[in-house]
Amino acid sequence: MIRIEDVSVTLGDSRVLDGVSARVPDGKFVGLVGPNGAGKTTLLRAMNGVLSPDSGRVLVDGDAIADLSSKAASRRVATVPQDTTLSFDFDVRDVVAMGRNPYRSRFGSGIDSSDRSADDGENSTSAAVVERAMERTDVMQFADRSITAVSGGERQRILLARALAQDTPVLLLDEPTASLDINHQVRTFELVRELVREGKTVVAAIHDLNLAAHYCDELLLLDSGSVLSSGPPTDVLVEDTLREAFDARAVVSSHPVTGSTYVTALPERATGRERDGKIHVVGGGGTVSRLLYVLSAAGYDVSVGVLNEGDSDLETARLLGLETVVEEPFAPIGSEAQAALEGKIRDADVTILSDVEIGSGNLANLEAVSAADSVVVVEERQFEARNYAGSAAVASYRELCERGHVVPPDDVLSAVEDAFAGES
Repeated sequence: MIRIEDVSVTLGDSRVLDGVSARVPDGKFVGLVGPNGAGKTTLLRAMNGVLSPDSGRVLVDGDAIADLSSKAASRRVATVPQDTTLSFDFDVRDVVAMGRNPYRSRFGSGIDSSDRSADDGENSTSAAVVERAMERTDVMQFADRSITAVSGGERQRILLARALAQDTPVLLLDEPTASLDINHQVRTFELVRELVREGKTVVAAIHDLNLAAHYCDELLLLDSGSVLSSGPPTDVLVEDTLREAFDARAVVSSHPVTGSTYVTALPERATGRERDGKIHVVGGGGTVSRLLYVLSAAGYDVSVGVLNEGDSDLETARLLGLETVVEEPFAPIGSEAQAALEGKIRDADVTILSDVEIGSGNLANLEAVSAADSVVVVEERQFEARNYAGSAAVASYRELCERGHVVPPDDVLSAVEDAFAGES
């Protein structure tokens, strides 16, 4: 659907794009990722014809976008810009209806009889398309409100509705979730995936690498105006490439719930007590695989267990060369494994209890953590939803929460650092 052929752009004295070439397959969702200043927005502007390259060209469905008239280009490519500032004072419905402008012979202020040049069929079609666009982006409740009276996040969704009303085969998004809360971030990307399934081709500049990895079919990683890597997220989001592009340490693993590629940024290795400490991790069932990568990469001395043979967390620990406490497959924790576990917890400066399910077979894990000097409790689900060991487990868990750090999965590393800082 889109071919980018050796595109170079200079703005002022800066070479913003330098010989960029790429292909965007029909009906795919491609994410543009890269550090600030890499050229993502400039490339989008070249793709929609707003910016003419100094050299090279962009073809959309076989035609050079720069050679098309404004209306012809607007019938092929719709854009949701990063800057949502609108200086005019129109109702939201009229703003969304502006997406129908490429299909009219002249601009009208609404979607009905004010557009005298359009026949009744076009007016009826436009009205239906506009209504559907507002419904899909959850902005119908703002239809009669002034565009100047909505929040930045609401305005971003309204501009997405306007782009959907434009009804083009290609949709370009520049940081489409930058002003949205987490709920509408997910809803926006779910909508984009739905549009792609319906046949639309989407290219989006995305700041959040994990959202890009989860939702995009392919990624195009830009760095200093050039393509550093392209392909499926698993091929692009690799640790060496991320360090080169972002000058940052990162751990790349699979998300334990979604299975998609997951990037965790790490601080640079530090010397001193906070990086020389010992950590014991209690997990199981895939609840700590990503965490083991993160802690190991951060420079901690990590042990893990008790884990049953065959557990995916155990496989990760062995891959990383970590010390483990192991029990037979499907067997409850025996006395020998429990003694080894208690020894690991005594030796650890910090013990981490993951969001693991607790039953009679691994209740000894929970009870052993009670003897830890410093505890970080990872909670993603309510304990009641994963407790199969009765009231005794509830009492132990509550005691750990009262004296430990209770954090969501993404905050574990900072909680560990806080725990070490509190000891020093």
